[in-house]
Order: sequence, then C-alpha cells, then structure tokens
Amino acid sequence: MSRILLADDSPHAQRMGERILREEGFEVVTVTDGETALIRLPDVDPDLIMADVFLPQHSGYDVCKYVKNHPKHKHARVVLLAGLLEPVDEAEAGRVKADAILKKPLEASAVLATVRPLIEAARAEREAIRDAAASAPPAPAISAQEPASAAPPKQEPVPAGQLKQEPVAAGQPKQESVAAGQPEGIDRERVRAAVTIALDQAMPAMIDEITARVLTALDK
Repeated sequence: MSRILLADDSPHAQRMGERILREEGFEVVTVTDGETALIRLPDVDPDLIMADVFLPQHSGYDVCKYVKNHPKHKHARVVLLAGLLEPVDEAEAGRVKADAILKKPLEASAVLATVRPLIEAARAEREAIRDAAASAPPAPAISAQEPASAAPPKQEPVPAGQLKQEPVAAGQPKQESVAAGQPEGIDRERVRAAVTIALDQAMPAMIDEITARVLTALDK
C-alpha cells in the first residue's frame, strides 16, 4: 500500500484529502505544519507528499526542496497545494522541482488524476533504487595476508647504524621488514575502499539523525 504524507493546516483540506485518498486505498498521514512534516518524513517514508505552499514554520516550497535533495526520499513525488485565490509562485515551484500543483478545495477526480501516475512513478523508482542496491558488488574482503604471488611492498633504505641487523641462522628464510605502524600483509587501498563503502551506506542514516537533532534544537 502506498503511503501519502498530507501537510496542510486547514482542517477542511485535511478531511477532504483523507477521504478522497483513503477511499482509493492509499494510507494517509496528516500533519499541520512544515516542521512536523520534515520530522515525520523518515518514519512515514511516503511515495507522495502533498504540502500547502503557505504551511506554518516551513512552507510547501521548503518541504519540497528538502525532499528533492534528500537521498533517502529522492524517489518521492511532491504536489503543492494552494487555495483557489491564493497565489502560487510557479517559478519557485519549478526551482524546487515540484511535480504538480493542485488548487483547493480538493476535488476527487482532479486529485486522483494527479496522484495516481505520480505514485506509480515513485514506486517504480523506489524499486529501481532497491534493485540497484541489491545488485551492487559487495565490499572487497580485507585479507590478513597477501597472496604469495603479490609483489612485496617497497622498503625505504635505512641509514647505517639506525637498525641493527640480526644474524640469520643457516637454512632459515630471511624475513622482510615491515613498515612502521602498518601490519604485515594489509593492503592500505583495500582498507580505504572498504571504509569508503561503509561510510556511503551509513551516510543517509547519519543525515537523518543530524537533521532531527538540529530541528529539535531549533524548536527549543
């Protein structure tokens, strides 16, 4: 079931939107201001956001801009709402990449004609992102020992007298020196690649947590 986040401070618009969308089988979560809309985004995870352009605290334009620039919600579509006599800044709507504009009072046929194709497109993009993530190659394994065929790391010359050379017993293979601070057999580039991949995967969650903390601090 597709989920829709409806952000509007008008009780009438909320009731009409909920009735139209729920009768069509959509799950609807309603909020009354832009700040709450942003806070609820991570747990609602909607395919579509409907936001009034004159929302308190954060306008519908602000909500749309945030959604379109957030990696976790980039599949979601945004519909801006405005009263019949309220002005809509179409240039700003285009700048924040709104997908559609609807005038209130909401009328069922106009709402569904706008919402259905946008939700289908959002669901298809969500699936494509999920499939791409599932088919991505796994992070390279970090081996504790390089294959025997790998070339040994190049060693810097040591000035005479700085390092005492231990005698080697007859028949005992000579040990290669190890660079200070680096365990033998560890490939620095492989470690760096693994760390980079781990950070990329963790970044959306970190952004969500930091955003929530900033919004909470601003609310105090």
